[in-house]
Amino acid sequence: MENSGKNQIRRSIYESVEKHLDESEITLIVGPRQVGKTTLMKGLMEELIKKGEKAIYLSLDDESATSFFESQDRLIERLRFEFGDTKGFVFIDEIQRKENAGLFLKGIYDRNLPWKLVVSGSGSLELKEKIHESLVGRKRVFELLPVGLGEFMDWKTDYRYSGRLGEFARIESVAADSLLREYLAFGGYPRVVLSETTSEKTAVLDELYSSYVIKDISYLLKIDRPESYTLLIKYLAANTGRMLKLDQLAGSANVSVPTVKKYLWYADQTYITRLVTPFFTNKNKELTKMPVPYFLDLGIRRYSNGDIGNPENVFSDGFGFQNLVMSILLAGLNKPFSIHYWRTRNKAEVDFVVRVGNEVFPVEVKASNLSRPVIGRALRSFISEYKPKTALVVNLSLSHEEKIDGTRVVISPVMSLLDHGVSLFLGGAKK
Repeated sequence: MENSGKNQIRRSIYESVEKHLDESEITLIVGPRQVGKTTLMKGLMEELIKKGEKAIYLSLDDESATSFFESQDRLIERLRFEFGDTKGFVFIDEIQRKENAGLFLKGIYDRNLPWKLVVSGSGSLELKEKIHESLVGRKRVFELLPVGLGEFMDWKTDYRYSGRLGEFARIESVAADSLLREYLAFGGYPRVVLSETTSEKTAVLDELYSSYVIKDISYLLKIDRPESYTLLIKYLAANTGRMLKLDQLAGSANVSVPTVKKYLWYADQTYITRLVTPFFTNKNKELTKMPVPYFLDLGIRRYSNGDIGNPENVFSDGFGFQNLVMSILLAGLNKPFSIHYWRTRNKAEVDFVVRVGNEVFPVEVKASNLSRPVIGRALRSFISEYKPKTALVVNLSLSHEEKIDGTRVVISPVMSLLDHGVSLFLGGAKK
C-alpha cells in the first residue's frame, strides 16, 4: 500500500483557506515550522493564476524581497507596480521575521487597497501574540498542523479509500496496521512522511528538533538555559497522558516552578505540546489542578523520549495511542470547544472530556483490539454524574453501540473517526 511519492499530500485545511480568499479579511496561516505552509500558499496561488487572477508571492526568507518590507509605502509601491489599482492576491510568507509585523499589516489593511493579503508564519510567540493582537477584527486564523492520521492514510493509499478508511482497516487489516504503526512511530511532519527509510525519517526529526530548539527557543524566545528547556520537553514526552506535578517537573529540569510554568507556556505557544486541564464542577470531589501534557506531533514526542525508529513497539506505549486520539479530537471539532480530562479524588478517571457549549462528551481510549464491549467503572461514573448525550470509546477494531442510563455509548475503531468525523460521534457537537 505504499504511495509512489510523486503526488503532494493533500491537506484537509486547503478548501477552507481557499474559500476564505473571497473574503476581505487577511487570511493568516499559522503553525509549526516545516508543516507545509509555503506549499499550501503556492498551491493556492497556482490555482488562482489558472483562473486568470493576478498574484504575487513574497517571502521574508528571500533577501531580494526583504527591502519591500522596509516600510508600508515601499510595499504598496511594489504591489501597485504589480497590480496597478486592480484586484490582486498578495502571498506573504514568514511574516514573523518582520519586526512589528502586526502593526505593519494593520497599516496596509486599513488603507482599503484592492489587494487580498494571504500571510503565513511560524507558530512563534511573536506571531501568535503581537500579530494577533494588532489584527483583531481584520484577520481569520487558520492553523496548519503536522499531517493528521487521515491525511497520512489517504496519501499512503493514493486516495483510493478516502471516506472509507474504516472499511479499509477492516478489510485490509494487515496493511492498515502497518501504516498506523508507521504513523505512531514517526508522526506527521511532511518531510518525515515523504522520507522512505527509517534512517531518513530519524535524520529529519533530528533536524526539526534541533531547528526548533535553536531558532525558536534559543534565539526567538531568548531562553538562557536551553538545556533546561530540553530536559523539560523530554520529561513531558516521558509523561505524556499523565498528570504533571510542577514541583517534580521543576526538579527534573533543574529550574524554579515559575520558570517551569513559563516553559510550559512556551511549549504550548510554539506548537510542541498541548496541555489538557481537568474538568470539574465539584471541587471537593474532582481534581482541579495538575494538567496533562500531549504532543502535537507523535514523531517529535518519540524523538524527545529517545524512542524513535521502531514501529513494532508503538502499542506497548498506550499513551502514544491516547495522544493520537487527542490529535484527532483537536482536528475534528470545528465549533468552539475545549478538551479536558476527568479524575475524582477516588481516582476514577476518564481520558478526555470534550466540552461544546453547555454539553460535555466523555471519551475513553483503549489501545487494543477489543473483542467485546468494555465500558469501565470510571466512564460509567461520569455518565451517572453528568448524564451526557453521548460517550465515546475509541479502540483499534471493535464497533458497537449501546445505551447506559439514557446515554448513547459508541465504541468505535480509530479509523472510523477519520471517515465520519468526531462531531458525528459526539451527537450535538456538530461541525
